[in-house]
Parts: sequence; C-alpha cells; structure tokens
Amino acid sequence: MKTSLYIFTLVAIGSILLLSTTTGLQAQQDEQYTQFMYNKLRYNPAYAGSDEKVTLGILGRNQWVGIAGAPNSQVISFDMPIAGNRAAAGLNLMRNSIGMTNKITSDFSYAYRIPWLNGYIALGASASIRHISTDFSLATPVQSDDDAIPGNLQSKVVPNFGVGLYYHYDNFYVGLSAPRLLDTNIDLSNDGGTISREVQHYYLMGGVILGPDEGVKFFPQALLKYTPDGPFDADLTLNFIFLEKLIVGGGYRVGGSRHLSVGESATIMISATASESLLLGLSYDITLSELKGQNDGSIEGTLRFTFGGDNVNTNTRVRNPRWF
Repeated sequence: MKTSLYIFTLVAIGSILLLSTTTGLQAQQDEQYTQFMYNKLRYNPAYAGSDEKVTLGILGRNQWVGIAGAPNSQVISFDMPIAGNRAAAGLNLMRNSIGMTNKITSDFSYAYRIPWLNGYIALGASASIRHISTDFSLATPVQSDDDAIPGNLQSKVVPNFGVGLYYHYDNFYVGLSAPRLLDTNIDLSNDGGTISREVQHYYLMGGVILGPDEGVKFFPQALLKYTPDGPFDADLTLNFIFLEKLIVGGGYRVGGSRHLSVGESATIMISATASESLLLGLSYDITLSELKGQNDGSIEGTLRFTFGGDNVNTNTRVRNPRWF
C-alpha cells in the first residue's frame, strides 16, 4: 500500500509540474463525465480487463439542461479479459452532440496485464475512428443572405490512436493516459486551409478506499486533465461506501471559467450494486460558472453489467474492482 501511494504521489507531482510550465489559449475538446470512475475505458485503454470479467457499461449525460444545443453524450463500453487474464480487449462507442455538430467515435483497446505489487500493472493501446458532422441548415444567420454559412451537412472521418498505463489492486488504483495523440486536421471545408485541429488530452486518475473491512469506507478519487496550452482542469470526488452496496458522496470540477475561481460545478452522486452483476449510478452537477443562471444543471446516469468469472484472483489481492 505504501509503495503504491508513493508511486501515485510521484506521478501526481510530475504531472502538476508539467501543468505549471504551460500556459496558453487552447481549451478542452473532449467531453466531460462526472462519473469518470465508471467510465475509465473511455480515458485509458490500459483499464481493459481490470474487472477480470466481461463488463458492459452504458452512460448518458445531459449537460446544462435548459440551454438549446447544450452538450449531450452517450457511451457504450465493453471489455473482457483474454489469455488467462494476462491480456484484455475493449471497445467504446461514443456519441456527443453540441449545437449543430455531432461526433460519433468508435475505438478498440488492447491491454497487456502484468502481476505487480499484489495487483496488476497494465500497458494499453487504442485505435479509433471518429465521424464529425455539422448540419449548417440548423444555423440561424443574422442576415438571411449570409454566404459564409454553407447551408448543408458537412462531415469528415478522423482516425487516431492512444496509449495508457494503469495499476490497481484491492483498494487502490492509478492511471496515466493519452487517448488521442494525433493533432489531426478536423476542418470540414475543402478550401485547403487548416483552422481546427484535434488537441492531445492527457489524463492522470487515481483513487483509494480507506476504512475498516467491516463498516463505512471512505473513497476519494481524482481525475486531472492536461491539454497543451490549455487551462488546468480536474474532477475531485469524495464518496462513502455503505455495506459494500451503496456509494453516496459528492464532487467538484475545477475550471469552467478564466475569470471566476469558484470552479465549473459541484456534484451530488449516488450509486449502488443492485445485484452481484449490476451497478447503477446517478449524478447531478450544480453549475458554478457564469452559466449558472442560464441552466438547470447537468444530469448523468450509468449502468454497468458484469458477466461470468470471479471477482477474486487467486494470484493477487484484487477483490471487487467493480468500485474502480
């Protein structure tokens, strides 16, 4: 445990130092998820197989409810161990819409898992295809004869790849990843110029369960996000586990504004294991940024199913990684 916490601390300090040396004007392009702890395959391909079971996850998010064209996201993820738990494969299908623009992404992940320090350390890689489309017919121009708006549907297919590192055991996990490494041109026009490009996103996540084997447990987690030339962003959550079945807590998202220091949102969340194979989660984000008077918050729901296998590995102390 002490060794794992030491490793996590070193990685965190290194990431914070890296973040502190960079300033600029770019921003996050990837969608945000409050329940990142149940959606880690979307961030890190090395997470595949960590449940040591066949796992299916479904997530839906409505952000800034009440604002027309606000972000709306859905994720379906699937992963399973192969080769006697020494490797794993995963698949994400994701849809995200904002305004006139729609993104549909599919990515395949492969992870190789090595027993280490009473748990597993995994190296992962992913390959993805993203379809980006914008329906300009939905635009409302200031002038009816504005020739700058094409007035039709334009789309583009963008490939990419990513890498990740993930370590976990019975009550601790840490991961470092870059799910989209290529700064691909995502301009939809054919005028030969390049205005928009995909930006690399780097993620550091970690969590630890504290408390007695019997009774209430404390479960802090964090997801730090780094984008080159972008502002610092992070999700911080504090949860309590009751009777190994119910998690209740809250969270805080840093960022959301260059002018206000109060952050982007505060979160109330609850999740429960309805059975040995089913977990349900729900969260509500209270907006803290300048948009707080313009919307009714953000809602997110999660379902996770596990099939077959056993949550106890005879060669390690890994038990119930479902909470991770």
